[in-house]
Amino acid sequence: MYEPIRTKSVHRMADDDQNAYPHRSREEELDIQLAGHLAALLAVTDELGDAEAGDLVARQVARLRGAPPARHAGLSGSNTPSLHRRAHALAGRALVVAASRADTAAAILAAERMDAHTAALAAAELATTP
Repeated sequence: MYEPIRTKSVHRMADDDQNAYPHRSREEELDIQLAGHLAALLAVTDELGDAEAGDLVARQVARLRGAPPARHAGLSGSNTPSLHRRAHALAGRALVVAASRADTAAAILAAERMDAHTAALAAAELATTP
């Protein structure tokens, strides 16, 4: 009836090539995410001029990446309250990822940074109200 197939199929199953490219574990992906959020927080912290907090954040980034981070070189020109809001949001994202990967040190640091930026925003609001 039909002639048998004599050549190898050009089609492959989706899982045939699983080892053809490197895969990262969930923990490695979370490390990369957390380091990214903390590096962004470091840039804003440096722009705010908080060297002590910047050093704490830089240590966590270095621990996650295995190398010291590049420190912020330029200024965005944003006003201080908007920088504090941005830093608060970045610290919140870092806290979520740190909690997800059960990184207590990074979670505590992120929570402390959120508190510090909340306090700075509240102080700035009090200073502008008559």
